[in-house]
Amino acid sequence: MSVLALSRSRRPPEPRTPAVSNTQIAMVAVIVSELMLFAGLIGGYLIFRLRAVEWPPEGLPRLPIALTAVNTLVLLASAWPMRAALVSMRANRVAEAGRAATLAALLGGVFVATQGVEWFRLVHHGLTLGSGGYGAAFYVLIGCHAVHVLIAIAFVSVIALLARRGHFDAQRHAALEMCTVYWYFVVALWVGLFGLVYLY
Repeated sequence: MSVLALSRSRRPPEPRTPAVSNTQIAMVAVIVSELMLFAGLIGGYLIFRLRAVEWPPEGLPRLPIALTAVNTLVLLASAWPMRAALVSMRANRVAEAGRAATLAALLGGVFVATQGVEWFRLVHHGLTLGSGGYGAAFYVLIGCHAVHVLIAIAFVSVIALLARRGHFDAQRHAALEMCTVYWYFVVALWVGLFGLVYLY
């Protein structure tokens, strides 16, 4: 056997690409842990809700369903530019992906700002954290989701900035993919919370 053939036979095998990347595993872990958090919060909310004779209690304002329904549509609409950002990146239209992600972040900002206005009005009409189980359950559950939307907005904003600076391309954009998954999670979670807290 020649020296060349011997050296080829001893060459280490090529590293295999894992079926699931570390980034994907990390995002699954984040979403599972947050699902557990919200399961606990929803369970606490339901305990207050099912034990109450009257919901909301007498003297406390009702939640603004119409305004929140429109705000829900705003958040749902934000999922479209996030998908567009991912599709554009996969097609190597990097600048277009950055613009689409920026639009998603702006729509998320509109959603949070509208919730802030809603909360200001509710506090003005007497619904506070100290308004018994009704106020506490509402603000803790909906406030926790608002914090997650803010985190998602920050995540998307960083991704949009990096995309505009050319840090991603059609082959390297795992962060954008995971950002999109997280954004979908936050949007889907809100749809469930809206039905439970505002409509039930």
